[in-house]
Amino acid sequence: MAYWLFKSEPATWGWNDQVAKGDIGEEWDGVRNYQARNFMREMAVGDLGFFYHSQTEKAVVGVIEVIATAHQDSTTDDERWECVDIRAIRPVKTPVTLDMIKSDGRLDDMILVRNSRLSVQPVTEPEWGIVCGLAGIEP
Repeated sequence: MAYWLFKSEPATWGWNDQVAKGDIGEEWDGVRNYQARNFMREMAVGDLGFFYHSQTEKAVVGVIEVIATAHQDSTTDDERWECVDIRAIRPVKTPVTLDMIKSDGRLDDMILVRNSRLSVQPVTEPEWGIVCGLAGIEP
């Protein structure tokens, strides 16, 4: 199993929107960055990810599961762009802010710290455990 972080502006698509989709989930569409797309191509069904509110909140707010591997993004006819489908698993007990992540020296190498603009990014297993601990949930 691999771990990931999915960033979204809550005004566009927030945690509550994801939760409302239930077990059928939703495409993680609209990604137009090659590196983020390539990360989605690496994902497998069952991989877990953090749902991160960007812009104003800048915090991990929930956990998602990949439920469909990379396929054509339905929001474009351009074959270069693919996406995965995800579903909400559970909210975090305590949102983990970017400031909290940046102030925890154990997370200095986390991609979110080094490249905060990347909308889809891998999370290492140790990083996953640390962030889950900060969030008050079991890894």
